[in-house]
Amino acid sequence: MHIDNIRNENELINLFCTLAEIPSPSMHEEKVIAWLENYCKENSLDCRLDSYKNVIIRIPATDASKPALLLSAHMDVIGDDSPVETYLDGDLIRAKGRTLGADDKAGLANALYFATKLAKSDIAHGELELVFTRDEENGASGIRNIEFDKLNSKYVLVLDSDSLGQLMTSGASYTSVKIHVESFKGGHSGIDIADTTRENAAKLIADLVSNLPQGVYYSKDGEVITSCNIGGISAGKLNVTNIINTTAEASYSIRSSSREMENELKERFKFEIDDFNKQYTSIAKATIEFAEHLPPFEKADDEYIPILFEAAAKKAGVKPQISSFHAGAETHIYANRTNSKGEKFLPYLVGLADVHNMHSKEENVNYKSIIKGQELLNKFYAAYIG
Repeated sequence: MHIDNIRNENELINLFCTLAEIPSPSMHEEKVIAWLENYCKENSLDCRLDSYKNVIIRIPATDASKPALLLSAHMDVIGDDSPVETYLDGDLIRAKGRTLGADDKAGLANALYFATKLAKSDIAHGELELVFTRDEENGASGIRNIEFDKLNSKYVLVLDSDSLGQLMTSGASYTSVKIHVESFKGGHSGIDIADTTRENAAKLIADLVSNLPQGVYYSKDGEVITSCNIGGISAGKLNVTNIINTTAEASYSIRSSSREMENELKERFKFEIDDFNKQYTSIAKATIEFAEHLPPFEKADDEYIPILFEAAAKKAGVKPQISSFHAGAETHIYANRTNSKGEKFLPYLVGLADVHNMHSKEENVNYKSIIKGQELLNKFYAAYIG
């Protein structure tokens, strides 16, 4: 079957392909923003841009007693500004010679289609908010510049997972760690080698690193909660062996979906640094720096959304996959902010389509999964508004 046939038969798939065919690399989302503004105007949807040009769409409540809900997706994709030509390969939608951008145009299309239909329905519902962000792939600057105190919803579905039926309830932080070792006296590898007041910084940092944890630090119920990974060690030059090195560095990443366990791991690092400095007083000194790039998305005690989602998935004939993920997403920013009422957001990372080979020229999405994702979203929302 040709892709035009699918597009003519299904409004949602046509919407997805239209969005996918608008190039929108990170920080160059102008074309898709303009298209969204025009689409909202044609469909009488309340659309505005915030100061960072994120797109905010609101469907007013028709029943104030019903709960508000926020659907979030990002507009930018991995890839350049070259043309995107979609085509059908069996049940898979691909792009000729480049990334498709189903991450996150599939989420964008599902949210926009759902909102459009809801606005035209006679269903009694609470407010629906859509947030479409810029620059998620490059630095997440879009979500970091959202005016959270102007959003009314408590529950947030971030439609950016790559598997239909996924509901991620927590995700890991990302903290970089830099360790620096300075040996106070260097020298010649022959003449000064017997001087016990000199230590080679390359050997010292190797000893220090050997005492630090590597890999999974803490797991629970088969899921990794906290981990650390060494990125590299730097000291001297491989082809220069006649110098007693005076400086060395090591870099690590820490990921954790528990602030408590992340802090415990940081204390372990600091303990080893302190122990090193006591051992090498007057010979060398080690320092450590932590830089948080993404806060943890911690699991909430509230089970309301997971319960509704699991039931809705089963009704839609979709296998629910409720778990945590050991990586980052815009959920992490929402989870550490509050809304217009001072309530802490409760976000979830949701999959409404099966996206494969993300960020590559082989990227594709099963078009039937997009349709099924819309069915899942409708069944979830029906339960959500009661």
